[in-house]
Amino acid sequence: MKVAPSTRGPAGLLIALALAVLTLLTAGASPAGAATDVSTIAQGLRESPVFVAPAAQDQLPQTEAEVLEKQIKDADKPVFIAVLPADQPTENLFQDLRTATGITGLYAVRVGDRFDARADSSVLPPSAVQNLVRSVQGEDDPVTQLNAFTDRALANIGGSAPSSWSSGDDAGATAGTLVTVGAVLAAGGAGAYALVRGRRRRHEEAQREALAKLRVVVDEDITAFGEELDRLDFHPAEPGADDAMRGDYEHALDAYEQAKRLMDQARRPEDVRAVTQALEDGRFSLASLAARREGRPLPERRPPCFFDPRHGPSVADVEWTPPAGATREVPVCAADQARLADGLDPLVREVDTLSGRRPYWDAGPAYGPWAGGYFGGGILPGLLIGTLLGSAMASPAYAADYGAGYGDFGGGYEGGDVSGADFDTGDFGGGFGGGDYGGGGDFGGGGDFGGGF
Repeated sequence: MKVAPSTRGPAGLLIALALAVLTLLTAGASPAGAATDVSTIAQGLRESPVFVAPAAQDQLPQTEAEVLEKQIKDADKPVFIAVLPADQPTENLFQDLRTATGITGLYAVRVGDRFDARADSSVLPPSAVQNLVRSVQGEDDPVTQLNAFTDRALANIGGSAPSSWSSGDDAGATAGTLVTVGAVLAAGGAGAYALVRGRRRRHEEAQREALAKLRVVVDEDITAFGEELDRLDFHPAEPGADDAMRGDYEHALDAYEQAKRLMDQARRPEDVRAVTQALEDGRFSLASLAARREGRPLPERRPPCFFDPRHGPSVADVEWTPPAGATREVPVCAADQARLADGLDPLVREVDTLSGRRPYWDAGPAYGPWAGGYFGGGILPGLLIGTLLGSAMASPAYAADYGAGYGDFGGGYEGGDVSGADFDTGDFGGGFGGGDYGGGGDFGGGGDFGGGF
């Protein structure tokens, strides 16, 4: 956690000079009125994910701020939290803060009892930011609000934390350190190499963590398919079995073995896509075998049930509206089709998250490859529109973390990159606070967010 540093004495003067160098390098010229305050906040956020102004420490005590800081650092995600007093000027605050900090990421700010956030669309699309902010607007307690927002943001944001956090754990940076940082930034070459190397290391670690989450879910899928095979009362030599039935059965067995082998070989999250493709193919073979044995028409090749691919191939497309979401058509199995017709909730596949069990489309970006293997690239964007997973997959940085080829999801700087003033100001425009995202507000500029006080 960082608070405004003192500038008294010779050492303080050197710190202030070094801070000015850094601000000029990353932010350019700033308006005279609020430049010092914004620069101080930005410097704190470059060193730590949580900045609490001295006049706002009653909102987020130091112990709570340190817990929040550790959570963000451990997750290695570019989430920045600033807690400011109620009289903090808010005009152009997000744009100025993003410019002064110079780092791609998600910026959440609480000013008095008002809360809002903005993000570079390369790490989190505007619709996802808007949904996250709305989800915590009703929380009056600042500690509860900031913790809830951080939990949900960390589960969905892309990219990695800035490398500057790893060297910013000391409570007070020396003047020599700040001057050195300024020199490195001015020189550029050595700093750029260190950033690239650090980002690659963090990227590899993030991929390992994502794959570990996926492995739990995919192992459950493989086990469920194996149990279906065990329950199947079929023998290739049984009376009435023909070559087509034996072909379906062998294809299902091959798919099961292929899925296990591919999962053993998986090293990146995107490798999971081939595993779920194999499982989807195997389940269709079982559906074809069942139809042949019962004398029914062969099933149409359709995607699996949207609510849980373990339900097997879908039988129809039905309209479905998720909570606080837009209506869309989704493929469903016969059982879920009947439940929806009766006004009941479908049987949804849930997975573990930091906030408890959640539907897979509301559990973070790692589940994109898992869903992509089941549903293919062509239909997936339409199925996931408005969901947190769909918003994450629309991020330009998503392919770098979880692979490409998921359809027409949009593809910039990744999270944690030092991009200086090179960012889309539309991502940081709009009014501050309020929660209704309508009308004018105190912020200048356009952007995807409206809303005012």
